[in-house]
Amino acid sequence: MESYDFLLFVTIILLSTKIFSLLSQKVNMPQVVGALLVGVLLGPSCLNILHETDFLTKSAEIGVIFLMFLAGLDTDFDDLKATGKSALIIAFVGVLIPLGSGFLTYFLFFHGERPDTMIFLESAFVGIVLTATSVSITVETLREMGKLKGKMGTSILGAAIIDDILGIIALTVITSFTVPGVEIMLVLLKIFLFFVFIAVCGFFVFRLFRKLEIVYGTKRRVAIYAVVFCLLLSYISEVYFGVADITGAYFAGLILCNVTETKSYIASKINITSYMFFTPIFFASIGIKTVITGMSQELILFTLALLIVAILSKIVGCGLGAKICGFSNMDSLAIGVGMISRGEVALIVAQKGEQAGLISSTLFPAIVLVVIVTTLITPILLKAVVYMKEQKRWMPLRQGDGKDA
Repeated sequence: MESYDFLLFVTIILLSTKIFSLLSQKVNMPQVVGALLVGVLLGPSCLNILHETDFLTKSAEIGVIFLMFLAGLDTDFDDLKATGKSALIIAFVGVLIPLGSGFLTYFLFFHGERPDTMIFLESAFVGIVLTATSVSITVETLREMGKLKGKMGTSILGAAIIDDILGIIALTVITSFTVPGVEIMLVLLKIFLFFVFIAVCGFFVFRLFRKLEIVYGTKRRVAIYAVVFCLLLSYISEVYFGVADITGAYFAGLILCNVTETKSYIASKINITSYMFFTPIFFASIGIKTVITGMSQELILFTLALLIVAILSKIVGCGLGAKICGFSNMDSLAIGVGMISRGEVALIVAQKGEQAGLISSTLFPAIVLVVIVTTLITPILLKAVVYMKEQKRWMPLRQGDGKDA
């Protein structure tokens, strides 16, 4: 008999994420925090009401694809070009430090328990997990605060995408040692060809949508064509080039971000679909994935150490990269904090690593817990840093007003 439990799960998720989001807003926290807590509290870790299903997993994937597509649409292309060099430096430094820190943390805890070759590969893999950046959480927080389109927001977005590409390359290199027959050069070639494909595709699709804008203006068919393009590019990225589908979705939005009038119309239509259904499921699913069972004292200590390393390595790495690029101290701190969240990107990497035998099922909850906590604290810390930055900006004016009085 066919089960209709998925209808009940969706009902609970949509209602509870809305309630918790409003409660988060009441205590001056970003709404995404409340939505994330729903999955943790109602999932297997606490009340065990919600469970991961194929339907929820697929819906959550569409949710994050739409989030990244909207992020691409909201990107100011001129700002992105201006911060391209900065994003590259921020991403590069922000990958090296977490990679090295994660490697050392795992190696120091478990170096005597496994063969030398495996401990090296596993340590490298944990470092790769820490290099990931889930920008969707930061995007939502910056969008709430109206900071997404500035230099800081575009730098975070650009650096996060480069992070994912570097992470994919590193993951491919590591997994190639465990799976026979994988050719590293072929994978690197496919990633290079992906960017060639994006350039060619962007050239023609941009002009096509410009024509559609002239002929049809703001009609629903244009928004549907945009969704088709987003999903198709996500599929092609993942299946044919081995690049994360969310990266393809972001580039789809980026290609259309300069189609002036149509862009706003497309974004408004996708916002309705995304925020009424897919996005709440995505945020709740992050918590539902967390199953913390049978954690020994050593594993708890490792989780705490890894969590501290995960937070500090991104703040130091990306913040240092931003400082090298000439950002102010507060902007550098904000960029570092904005890159803390690991979210769905790290979870996907962790699952692929588990399938390749690079991490055991007993250690997997530690990775998941780090992902969940970094995802939860990022919007809180980012909002606090941006608030401090705003306060610092207005302080000289206030002091001046006091002197004049």
